[in-house]
Amino acid sequence: MPQNSEGRRTFRALLCVAVSLFSIVGADDPYRFFNWNVTYGDIYPLGVRQRGILINGQFPGPDIHSVTNDNLIINVFNSLDEPFLLSWNGIQQRRNSYEDGVFGTTCPIPPGKNFTYMLQVKDQIGSFYYFPSLAFHKAAGGFGGIRILSRPLIPVPFPDPAGDYTVLIGDFYKSNHTALKAHLDRGKKLPFPDGILINGRGPGGYYLTVEQGKTYRLRISNVGLQHSLNFRIQNHKLKLVEVEGTHTLQTTYSSLDVHVGQSYSVLFTADQPGQDYYIVVSSRFTTPVLTTTGVLHYSNSAGPVSGPPPGGPTVQVDWSLNQARSIRTNLTASGPRPNPQGSYHYGMINTTRTVIFSSSAGQVNGKQRYAINSVSFVIGDTPLKLADYFKIPGVFRDNSISDRPYGGGVYLDTSVLTLDYRAYVEIVFQNDEDIVQSYHFNGYSFFVVGMDGGQWTSASRNQYNLRDGVARCTIQVYPKSWSAIYVPLDNAGMWNLRSEFWARQYLGQQLYIRVFTPSTSLRDEYPIPKNARLCGKASGRHTRPL
Repeated sequence: MPQNSEGRRTFRALLCVAVSLFSIVGADDPYRFFNWNVTYGDIYPLGVRQRGILINGQFPGPDIHSVTNDNLIINVFNSLDEPFLLSWNGIQQRRNSYEDGVFGTTCPIPPGKNFTYMLQVKDQIGSFYYFPSLAFHKAAGGFGGIRILSRPLIPVPFPDPAGDYTVLIGDFYKSNHTALKAHLDRGKKLPFPDGILINGRGPGGYYLTVEQGKTYRLRISNVGLQHSLNFRIQNHKLKLVEVEGTHTLQTTYSSLDVHVGQSYSVLFTADQPGQDYYIVVSSRFTTPVLTTTGVLHYSNSAGPVSGPPPGGPTVQVDWSLNQARSIRTNLTASGPRPNPQGSYHYGMINTTRTVIFSSSAGQVNGKQRYAINSVSFVIGDTPLKLADYFKIPGVFRDNSISDRPYGGGVYLDTSVLTLDYRAYVEIVFQNDEDIVQSYHFNGYSFFVVGMDGGQWTSASRNQYNLRDGVARCTIQVYPKSWSAIYVPLDNAGMWNLRSEFWARQYLGQQLYIRVFTPSTSLRDEYPIPKNARLCGKASGRHTRPL
């Protein structure tokens, strides 16, 4: 029990919140309590002072360690001078999109106020991360790792490693997030980044000590703003074991492409002579190539790193495409439950609808905008989920975005596509641009069934992987190419589908998918949380009786 009076009050408040959840979330599953204070603070990741976003004084923020089905009660105090939200990249928020932490579902936390997120990591394992979702806060920090371990009796398809580490990589800017946001607000494109960080540190700043002969797990997430990154360790092989909650076939790579928003778990063995080795992260598909290094230090090291860091792939698309196709599901391994991951035969189920999303860039009123199916998303003053729950008119229109591109110019709207609960949907991401795209679908894990160059047609289905495609929540789409996924829409709610290129997301390359059911049963969707903040046109209404 906390000793000071403020801490006791906070603890009691969190306990009351947990008790109020007892009838909704799993009563027999453990609770984990987190008390976070979000502040500004000076950071120097690229050698210059910046105004960073810290959580409990940390940059990056603290890791969340949990076990399948845990209830996470995260009390967030906003000590910034502007509204703030955290979102949970890859946490599915089963039946509970209100806790998703994006503006379409959750009112921002005002300055000087707090909000208690109530999450359950229901039927999930794996490596994910959290990040600030409003404005351009992601460029200032506020992100951290999330790991969900298997329950003790569920077998994991590899021995316990000697160490298990979160590795957050991403491109970064020397400019403060407010300056970058102002640049975008003036209608300009985001400039080229200044460097790459590893766990919040610039070149030479990250240091990992290992013991010779032992095997370690790295949970690598690309938390950056726009660029795909390649991760490698000098003279060491990386064995891929998990992708965003799916145990994979244990394929060995010399280096691994991690596209923006994606998370991978790898094992490596410290099987080289005792010395120091480079950990290298470099940008992909860019000119020039950005590179940063850390140090893998053997505890019996005979000397520091020497010579140039090992090179990696640079602009080769085929290399990355072939690697992506090689990532497959381990069909015999258990996932969150003891039944094998391959027991759900996704390729034997008939899809009920095909949706094609195509990105584009253009000018609207003389300012840079980005779009999906020509619609550039604009946010209003009221979260869409609250408008849907309270039946508030004028906030959004059903099917305000087409399920096919029509080729017209970019225009502004609050794009919402309504799809039926329990439908089984094929989504194709068509990329006619010259950059690698990356998309994330909140609330879901989907099956990657195919990707290739050119235009997608119905004949493209002939090359789909309908057996062991990996299930994940973030997918890349290569230049002038397409990627296809299958999604069982089994999670009712309002869910953000967005570009993980953060300037594109900020300037409209996103939409919300309303997974709708007329049912009001708790088996299908939870009611609005009692502690939900109400804003915009929802102000003054009531959540539920206490």
